[in-house]
Amino acid sequence: MIEPRTEYTRRLEEQRQIAAQKERLHVRCGNLKLFVLVLGVVLGVFALGGYVSPYWILLPAVAFAVLLLMHDRILGARDHAQTAVALYQRGIARIDDNWAGTGATGERFRDPRHVYAEDLDLFGRGCLFELLSTARLPMGEERLARWLLTASPVEEVIQRRTLIAEVRDRLDLREDIAVTGEDLKPRLSTESLIAWAETKPLLTAKAPRILFVLITIASVIAVGDSLHTLIPLMAVLLIALGVRSIWHRRAAEVMDGLNANAEGLELLAKILARIEREQFTSPHLQKLTALLTAGSRPASRAVADLARIVFWMDAREGLITRILELPTLYSLQVAFAADAWRMRWGKKLPSWVETTGEIEALLSLATYAYEHPADSFPEFIGGGPSFEPSHANPSDAAHPPLFDARDLGHPLIAASKCVRNSVTLDAVTRVMLVSGSNMSGKSTLLRTVGINVVLANAGAPVRASALRLSPLALGTRIRSTDSLQEGRSNFFTEILHIRQVFDLSSDPHARPLLFLFDELLEGTNSKDRRIGAEGLLRALVDKGAIGIVTTHDLALTAVTVTVGGIVRNYHFQDYVEGGQMRFDYTLREGVVAKSNAIELMRLIGLRV
Repeated sequence: MIEPRTEYTRRLEEQRQIAAQKERLHVRCGNLKLFVLVLGVVLGVFALGGYVSPYWILLPAVAFAVLLLMHDRILGARDHAQTAVALYQRGIARIDDNWAGTGATGERFRDPRHVYAEDLDLFGRGCLFELLSTARLPMGEERLARWLLTASPVEEVIQRRTLIAEVRDRLDLREDIAVTGEDLKPRLSTESLIAWAETKPLLTAKAPRILFVLITIASVIAVGDSLHTLIPLMAVLLIALGVRSIWHRRAAEVMDGLNANAEGLELLAKILARIEREQFTSPHLQKLTALLTAGSRPASRAVADLARIVFWMDAREGLITRILELPTLYSLQVAFAADAWRMRWGKKLPSWVETTGEIEALLSLATYAYEHPADSFPEFIGGGPSFEPSHANPSDAAHPPLFDARDLGHPLIAASKCVRNSVTLDAVTRVMLVSGSNMSGKSTLLRTVGINVVLANAGAPVRASALRLSPLALGTRIRSTDSLQEGRSNFFTEILHIRQVFDLSSDPHARPLLFLFDELLEGTNSKDRRIGAEGLLRALVDKGAIGIVTTHDLALTAVTVTVGGIVRNYHFQDYVEGGQMRFDYTLREGVVAKSNAIELMRLIGLRV
C-alpha cells in the first residue's frame, strides 16, 4: 500500500504541473486574443478606407469568438488544478499535524450546554470537526456534527466501518467532489430547504399559468401597437395588475420560503451528479445511489432545474425584470414554476439531501482513516455484535461496562509530541482516581479518553493501537466558569454540570455511563470535597457507571479505601531539574509521591 503522504505528494505535483501548463496556455491565449483584436481593428480601418472588403473583418471576429471559448476552458482547467493543489496541501498538512486553521471549524454547532462537546474541543479552530470535515455542503457538515454529538447505534457503527473501508481509497471521488464548483458560493439551509419541499403546493391550478402567458403575449402586441394608441397597452396592464393582486401573496410565500441561492443548489446538483456516476459495491451505498437515479429524471438534473428557477427568482431585483414585471407577470410565472417543481419533486428532495449528507460525512471519516492508517477501528463488546465476528460472545451483553485501550493518544496533539498511555476501566477498576500537579497531563488524559469514545461512537478509527469497549454514553465535566450574569459561582456551575452527567445514568434502558471529571469539586474545601466525591462516586458506580476523576488534592485519594475497592489510584509525576519543571506525561499506578508546588513558587521568584 502506498503511504498517504507519498500519494498526496505525487498527486500534488501532478496538479501543480497541470496548473502551470494551463497558466502558460492562459497567457498565450490572452496574447493571441490581443493580436486578433488588433488585427480586427487594422482590417476595420482598411475596410473603411476601401482597401479591403468589409467581409475580411469576419475572419478575426470568428477567431476571437473561438479564442474566447478556448480561453474559458483553459481558465476552468487551471482553476480545477489549483483547487486540487489546495486539496492535497491541506491533506499533507493534516498528515503532518499542521492543519489548524485550514478547514471548516463547525462553530455553528457549538452548544455550551452539551454534555461533552465543549470539554472535548469538538468544534472551533484546531478542534476535531476541523480535522475531520471535508464536506462541501451544509448537509454533509450537519450529518458529521450529528455523529459527533450523538452516539450512533452499534449496528450503524459497524455498518459505517464497512462503508468507510469501501470509499477510503477512492481518492478520485474525493478529488472530484472537492474541485466541483470551486467558484460557487453556496448559501443553503438544509432545514428550510426540506421544509419548503415538504410544504403543500400553493399554486397548483393550470388555468392561471395559461392566463399569464396570454397576458404576456397581449402585452407584446399592445406594445407594438402603442405607436398608434396607448389604450390597448393600458387595458392589458390593468388586467395584469388585477391578476397580480390576486396571486401575489401566494407567489411571494412560495418564493420567500425557499432559503437557498442558485449557486448553492447548482453545487448540490453537481455533487449529486458525481455521486450518481460512482459505482459502489456495498448494498447500503447502492441503495442510496438508487434513490438518486430512480424515476424519470435523476436527482442531479431535477436539482439543476430548481437552481435555474431560483436564478430566475434572484433576477427579480434586476432593473430589466422590474420594468417587465407587470406586462409579463414575471414573479407570478417564476413562482408557479417553483411550485410545479415542488409538486413533482418535493417529496423526493429530503431523501436526496439526506443521501448527500450521509455520503459527504462518510467521505470525511474515510479521508481521516486514509490519512491515519496507524489508527485502529475499535471493537465493541456487548450490546451488539463486535467489529470482529471471531470476538463475538453471546455473554458479552451481561458483562459490566468496559473501556480497554492500548497506547491511547489524542488525535489533536501532534504525533511528535503525543505521549500515549494505556487505560482500562472494567469490573475490577470501575473508577480511576488520577492525582498529580497542574500541567502534568491529568486533563489531557480525560480529553484523550473522551475524544476517542466520540470517534468510536461515530464509526471512525481511534488514536490507539487497540480499543475494546462496550457501548457507552459519555458525560464530562472538565471546564466550568462562574457567571456574573446568571449569578452562579464556579462551584455551582460545576455541580449543575455534574448533575447533567449524573442524569445520564438514571435511565435503566440507556447505555452505561462513562464519566470524566477534572479536579472534582475543586470549588469547595478539602473535607467537603472528600465527602461529596465519595458519595457521588458511590452513586455512579451503583448505577453501573465507569469513569475517571482527577485531582491535585491528595486527601481525595483516600476515597479508594471507602468506595468498595473498585476505585484505584493513578498519578502523573513531575520533576524539577536544573531549575526547570519537567513532565513525562506517563500514567502510573498509585498516588503521586511528591508535590513540587513550593519548589515551583520558588522557581518563579516567590520567597516561600
